[in-house]
Amino acid sequence: MDIKKYASLAFFNGLSAEDLDALAPYFTSMRFVAGTTIFEQGERAESVYLVASGEVVIRYKPMDGPPMTVTHVQPGGIFGWSAAMGNQAYTSAAICSLDSEVLCIKGETLRNLCEKNPQVGSVLLERLSLVVAERQRHRQGNVSSILANGMRQASCSGETGEN
Repeated sequence: MDIKKYASLAFFNGLSAEDLDALAPYFTSMRFVAGTTIFEQGERAESVYLVASGEVVIRYKPMDGPPMTVTHVQPGGIFGWSAAMGNQAYTSAAICSLDSEVLCIKGETLRNLCEKNPQVGSVLLERLSLVVAERQRHRQGNVSSILANGMRQASCSGETGEN
């Protein structure tokens, strides 16, 4: 795969042409039509994805509530980071909201590359940590909104929540 055509994506900022060449054999390009589910929440976490074009929506379904949109991943953004962290399962679902092209790399492969090449690993891990922190903030905000909305509805209908 000619990864240099994707060099302008934010995920690759700070990497040299040599670094990109070293990564190229491990990435695969995939195309999806709008509405395609790339992975489901709870599915085995194997790969990390980078949006090259289009848009992917990340949805989280709490056990006791409706699904909520956590974020819209735009070109240059990453998702499926559970695989990079070595987690067993994805914590959210990923659905294409537009026709999309994504780059895919196995989480285990990414972890091994980071260990073997600390300079590249440092840049990529920094990108991943920023995404993880941002998603957690979005998810927390969404959960807080749902709770506040539920409390308002309960108080308006006269429910006290007491038994």
